Amino acid sequence: MKRIPKTLSLFFTFLKIGLFTFGGGYAMIPLIQRETVDNKKWINDEDMLEIIAIAESTPGPIAINAATFIGYRVGGFFGALAATVGVVLPSFVIITAISFVLAAFQNVVWIRYAFNGIRSGVLALIVKALWSMYKQSPNGIFAYLIMFGAFVVTAFLPVNVIFVILFCAAAGIVQALIVSRRDKR
Repeated sequence: MKRIPKTLSLFFTFLKIGLFTFGGGYAMIPLIQRETVDNKKWINDEDMLEIIAIAESTPGPIAINAATFIGYRVGGFFGALAATVGVVLPSFVIITAISFVLAAFQNVVWIRYAFNGIRSGVLALIVKALWSMYKQSPNGIFAYLIMFGAFVVTAFLPVNVIFVILFCAAAGIVQALIVSRRDKR
């Protein structure tokens, strides 16, 4: 019974995030961080960075994965279920409603302009999420080289991002082993 208020809080928190965010998972990251770290204090900044890294690495949309991980950490199975349903429900309802009327309004000029404006706002949210993650990432020449290399490979070469993520994970493990051996001396 004690679990119900926390489960409802998870549901309504992620329902609000899903309802007021346009542009997909990366645009949701700043809102997820503000709600779960700053407002609710369910997790801390370091947890958020780890959850985003895991959510990016696992199959599926990042916002849904992040909601599931945070929900599970806060409220177990039912917390994960509540957070996931909460974040998905607004999009499901909105897309279902839009699909019925899209054909009638797709040629309206001001609708096209509105979507151009929404895209610009979404880009700003994605850049903010990138900046936030950058500030929380480890500093040092190694981290910057990995970050730059991963960007170049994914942006300019036809390489599957799964291989880039696996390489970055392996490079991080190797670097951690080298640092731990050096610290033992």
